[in-house]
Amino acid sequence: MVNLLSRRAFLGGACACWAAEPDYILDIHQHTVYGERDGEQLAVHQRTMGVKRTVLLPVGTRAGLAPGAGGNQSAVDLARKYSREFVFFANAAPDDPDARREIERFLKAGALGIGEQKYSFECDSAPMQKIFEIAQDRQLPVLLHFQHGAFNMGIERFHKMVEKYPQAKFIGHAQTWWGNIDRNHDQNAMYPKGPVTPGGITDRLLSDYPNVYADSSAGSGLNALLRDEDHARAFLARHQEKIMFGSDCSDSLGSGERCSGSQCIAALKRLAPSGEVLQKIMHRNAERILKISP
Repeated sequence: MVNLLSRRAFLGGACACWAAEPDYILDIHQHTVYGERDGEQLAVHQRTMGVKRTVLLPVGTRAGLAPGAGGNQSAVDLARKYSREFVFFANAAPDDPDARREIERFLKAGALGIGEQKYSFECDSAPMQKIFEIAQDRQLPVLLHFQHGAFNMGIERFHKMVEKYPQAKFIGHAQTWWGNIDRNHDQNAMYPKGPVTPGGITDRLLSDYPNVYADSSAGSGLNALLRDEDHARAFLARHQEKIMFGSDCSDSLGSGERCSGSQCIAALKRLAPSGEVLQKIMHRNAERILKISP
């Protein structure tokens, strides 16, 4: 899934960080069921990482999902059981005739946004625009998984959606989103390596549109930080009002070489250009964008 840090780099990065720890960590990307890990194990995982509040992203009505396994109701149930630790989004497959009804039902139950939208559609397709219309009408965030050839395809056209739905808040995530920080990105590369040339599609979206934001989660976000650390420092400074910490890792421990979330925390602590920027990325941006009280 991801080229994680070597043990030496992981341990070294954990030491070479800001002296001031983030005063609060808000994780915008986790799932109640992820592989063999269930909701109770997730709660332990998040506490181990030092996360105080987590956004649960339900799988919605994705075909093939066992009823209740990671769906909307599972997010509501876990958030109600641990109300100080979890909040949740609502979700539905874009081509489901009942998508709006499903999403709005869980918005009424307290959902703060829509996602994770990870379905095999072009990013500007009619089904996706039905989701964007809900976000536009309610001025909500919608979190999107961009993966070339698989999910939310056509990122080069995504700016048209951002312009068409200016009241929606678009949060980008995953391989193609993070690969496109580089102006020279090959869309077929999922975890590109080497120096980054600024000015890629993602860089421009974040710079040009006030309603576009970034989710640092998963191996793709971690790879974007580590492949060119000089670029990462400048990128974090340039988009310090737009980037939010997310983990999206499936392990049950919350630490070590298999936990990309804890590695992302360590990398951000080391690469953030100031303690103020670190606090924005770790929780303040999410509190503002998602309207979450600390």
